[in-house]
Amino acid sequence: MDPSIVTQLIDILRINPYSIFFRSLGDLPNLENQIIHIRSDAGLDQRVFNAPTSSQVAAIWVENDDEDQLRGRDIFVFNYSGGSHIVQYYFGCYDPLQYPLLFPFGDVGWHQGIERVSRGRRSTYNETNGSINPQQSVTAEELLAREQRVDMYVKIETSRLDYFRKKQQHIRSELYQGIVDTITLGETNASNVGKRIILPSSFIGGPRDMRKIYMEAMALVQRYGKPDIFLTMTCNPNWKEITNELNLHEESQNRPDLVARVFRAKLEELKDQLFKRKIFGKVSAYVYVIEHQKRGLPHAHFLIILQKDWKVYAPESFDEIVSVEIPDKNTNLHLHNAVVKHMMHGPCGVLNPSNVCMKKNGCCKSNYPKNYTSTTTVGND
Repeated sequence: MDPSIVTQLIDILRINPYSIFFRSLGDLPNLENQIIHIRSDAGLDQRVFNAPTSSQVAAIWVENDDEDQLRGRDIFVFNYSGGSHIVQYYFGCYDPLQYPLLFPFGDVGWHQGIERVSRGRRSTYNETNGSINPQQSVTAEELLAREQRVDMYVKIETSRLDYFRKKQQHIRSELYQGIVDTITLGETNASNVGKRIILPSSFIGGPRDMRKIYMEAMALVQRYGKPDIFLTMTCNPNWKEITNELNLHEESQNRPDLVARVFRAKLEELKDQLFKRKIFGKVSAYVYVIEHQKRGLPHAHFLIILQKDWKVYAPESFDEIVSVEIPDKNTNLHLHNAVVKHMMHGPCGVLNPSNVCMKKNGCCKSNYPKNYTSTTTVGND
């Protein structure tokens, strides 16, 4: 422990009301037998009643919950005598207790029942956390900020799942528990069929949502035919719109909010080019999905079905859309540099036997290098 760092942390947390409250417990007799239990009451405004505002101990509760019933990803605090108390994820004090350096003033975070002042309705967790530029003033704590962003996502999903778990009667879950759904899910053993928590199709990413989207996509293929174009758009962290907004020594992976906004803006521009300006022709239908790589960079996959008069069948039609050549450096330097930097495979083979594409037999798994050809050909596959 570096004494100078500990001193700085103590100075930072001198203004934190939770830190002040915890330090004040040192004056209590029999401290090893004392515990703190923070409870949530939907009828109280947590900003008034639950946030500590004085240096005195407000209350001490006795732990009387059945520990077998405790679940979820909550904060547990244990004392020396074996007792514990729980701070659930939807408590307003969860964020300042979990991330005191990101909330040095002990500001109350989102909690269930919080109301919007402007629109007079309750605010969701997603709105509360999505409307703020994440940690724009604490760029030095990027690892902690990244953990907090992931924690926020998990809390949002947990809140949604808890809602459906408690509202099964409102989504008419009994309609889904028949033999048809059981067989559809692949279960043929009646002894394995019991009470289930049913997720409606409105839960994004759930099995019914994915099945619904798949069936809608298949309906488009049945109505308009097979897709003609498979198009992928990837996010480049070196886009100037991203790099120009980064602070000194800041990396793009630490600003997922900036990356997502720039990618969405460029994605909307691509959609405008494809479906309004019709750069590939008139479109009958399309579907697309946005995925995220492990480092957080988004990319989109499009399946585009063109109208009958614009479908591509012959190599001459392919050449109007796809170019498989290195542009002339003298006439189009920008495209030449882009193709050389992003679209070239290798070197592999004898030039680079240790490349990731090389197999044990010394051959490239993508069969490079390939012979040059002057025309586009269509194979049987």
